[in-house]
Amino acid sequence: MAQTPFDETLRKIRRGVLINELTEQLQDIVKAVEDTGKSGEIVIKLTIKKFSRMNAIDITDKVTVKVPQDQPESTMLFATAEGNLVTEDPRQQKLPLSAVSIPGSADVIALKK
Repeated sequence: MAQTPFDETLRKIRRGVLINELTEQLQDIVKAVEDTGKSGEIVIKLTIKKFSRMNAIDITDKVTVKVPQDQPESTMLFATAEGNLVTEDPRQQKLPLSAVSIPGSADVIALKK
């Protein structure tokens, strides 16, 4: 008897549901790899056991997927002496900036105080 190709056997596991799930997961990983530039991974584990009183084999699958993730955006804040977090460094001096009018200038933007 000739050997059955592995992909044919894989298609029989859970009546094809495993192959369908793997197809979707592979597409998700490929998209994430393209977006992040990081690597992804699919691990397929097949546990194969013999039924004790029959001439049958029991196959259980477990699929582990690692989809690459973007790093979450970070925020830099400064701690005050009281333990609060603020967006401006409390130790940094404020510069006395003011608006300067230029004669003939059409686009003057007022600075926030």
